[in-house]
Amino acid sequence: MSSENPSFHMEKRAVRRAFEQAAAAYEASAVLQDQVGAQLIERLDLVKLEPQWILDVGSGTGLQSRRLNRRYPKARLLALDLASNMLQQARRRKGWRQRQHFCQGDAESLPLATATIDLLYANMSIQWCNDLDQVLREFARVLRPGGLLMFSTLGPDTLKELRQAFAAVDERPHVSHFIDMHDIGDALVRQGYEMPVLDVEHYQLTYATVDGLLRDLRNIGATNAAAGRTRGLLTPRRLQVLRQAYEGLRADGRLPATYEVVYGHAWSSGPRALPRVDGSVAIPLTQLRRRP
Repeated sequence: MSSENPSFHMEKRAVRRAFEQAAAAYEASAVLQDQVGAQLIERLDLVKLEPQWILDVGSGTGLQSRRLNRRYPKARLLALDLASNMLQQARRRKGWRQRQHFCQGDAESLPLATATIDLLYANMSIQWCNDLDQVLREFARVLRPGGLLMFSTLGPDTLKELRQAFAAVDERPHVSHFIDMHDIGDALVRQGYEMPVLDVEHYQLTYATVDGLLRDLRNIGATNAAAGRTRGLLTPRRLQVLRQAYEGLRADGRLPATYEVVYGHAWSSGPRALPRVDGSVAIPLTQLRRRP
């Protein structure tokens, strides 16, 4: 999510392109994303819910959609992603039950009718949006009254080591700006959600070289999409500066990469009557048809 600094505003075209290119290699590299998503689904054990319609926002190749599909076999599940290649990969995977649908769309302007979803699940996806309030407003719009929002996203300590090392290269944004858990909670309250609950966990991955970290980020589509980014590839000289700066953080022979993961859930009090001004068309779920 972008900060007030316009240089951190993410270009959706660049975000989509990165995920389109990463689709084939995504599941092999998205180890943390899969772990966080599985833990988010486990938290559903704490609530009583029998959803008729589930929306998986930022579904990627369907890692968590397949788990939700098995957990709620009677529910219809819509996997939605910004990148069409991700959805194509998802369709090829095994393990789907019936009642599965796919849709390309943007979390900030969901192509769905109002009050149609019982469970909205968003694992590690909303950080790719620029306007948190708009995202939560859209989620509230499509959720039925009493529907549940389950999400995870990234907090400001994420990739702090990479951000620090890049500061030795130049002053341009190289790592996205991530929103603090308390600001996310405030946004949930502003958008009328009931009983929001949030908590944070820190994870640390380690790498032999900074090149390995950059390769993993590229393989999951998490490349720099900030409007103020330096265009083009890192030059050999700039890459060497980055390597040297990151070396100062080496511990026990490995380079750390921290991820601050924010987990949250809240209940919908019903959609607010706000006009849509983007010209998009809402699709009633009754019009969706499962592809052969």
